[in-house]
This record gives sequence, C-alpha cells and structure tokens, in this order.
Amino acid sequence: MWFHGRCLNHNSVNDIECVTFLMIVSAKRLLPFYSERHVIKKSTLIAAVMLSFLCGVAFYAMGEHIAHSSVEKAHVTGIGGVFFKCSKPKEVREWYSKNLGLNVNQYGAVFEWYQGADSSKKGFSQWSPFKASTTYFEPSQKDFMINYRVDNLDALVADLRTSGVQIVDTVQSVSYGKFVHIMDPDGNKLELWEPNDVEYERLGITMGSRTTK
Repeated sequence: MWFHGRCLNHNSVNDIECVTFLMIVSAKRLLPFYSERHVIKKSTLIAAVMLSFLCGVAFYAMGEHIAHSSVEKAHVTGIGGVFFKCSKPKEVREWYSKNLGLNVNQYGAVFEWYQGADSSKKGFSQWSPFKASTTYFEPSQKDFMINYRVDNLDALVADLRTSGVQIVDTVQSVSYGKFVHIMDPDGNKLELWEPNDVEYERLGITMGSRTTK
C-alpha cells in the first residue's frame, strides 16, 4: 500500500512523521464506521487520534532506546602484549627459549592463536623484555606495561577522554594497526592496540621470525 511504501522511504518523511501517519490510519480503523445510526463526534475522533499518536511516539522512543543500547561500545578484546624491564634482555630471551620453548627473536616472542569471535582468524600477542633503563614505560614508574587489543581505537579514545582518563600521546597508525598509550588509576601505563593481524603476520614472515603456538 502507498502509506507502507511512504514509511519505508526515509528520504521522503522522518520517523516521527511516519509514526503519526500510521497512528492516524490505525485510529480511523479502530473507531466505529460512520453510519446514519452511529455518528462519531469530532472531539471523540480528535481525542482518539491524539491518544494513538502519543502511544506511537512512546513506542518509537522505546525502540530507539533499545536500538542505541544494543550498540556495543568500543572495548578491549584481549591481551596484545606483555612488556617488562630486566637487567639482561638477551639472556632472558635465551633462558625462556631454552627452558620454556619460546620461539624468540630480537624483540622477544610472538604468541599465535585463533580469535574467539571468529575462529578462522589468527590473533597475535607480543612478549618482550626491555632494558632496565628504558624510558618506554614513562610516565609510569612501574617495571612492566600491558598491551591490550581493542576493536575500535578511535571510538574508545573518545570515550576515555569523556571519562577523564589520561591519554599519554596521540593515536599512531602503522601498517599493522593503531596505537595509543593511557594511564590507569594505579599509575600503570597501558598500550592500546587496534591490530591488523594480517599485516602483523606478514611483517613477522618478512623478518623470518617464528611464532610460539
């Protein structure tokens, strides 16, 4: 029918207008038919139409609220890396390789796994010992830093700013993803990473590195 097509075409009428139109049509159908024996007063018709309109707006508002509530916020999806200070990074890497079987490279080791949201896609986590003198973890005074994988870094950073979270730097984009650093309430510096796992794997292959899995 025409009114159905009209309400499906959001370019020609907004949602409230659509609800109003449908409520008027519904009100007319619900009211008794005009006849010689049953005459409806004008005021009754207006009241019924207004009531239908208000009900329609209420249902529309509820639907909008549910729709917005169902939109998942940007969030952490897993651990992207563990970084820590040590006195002798090279010896530490060798020890972990010899005793715990990690496939190490000059930066540490990369763990390969499959993602829970889509088991056909690979995911990666970096393990890296740093020199004790590194400034990479500043302004934190801690001896470690955790990297968290996130699904939408730009959206998450916007939410964090709104919440008053300290953003240490600006978002940096590289071939294998986006990065930014923040501080948690306990003074820990956190690295947030929106990964491009395909490019990350390609980089490792180019370097001749083997993953641990």
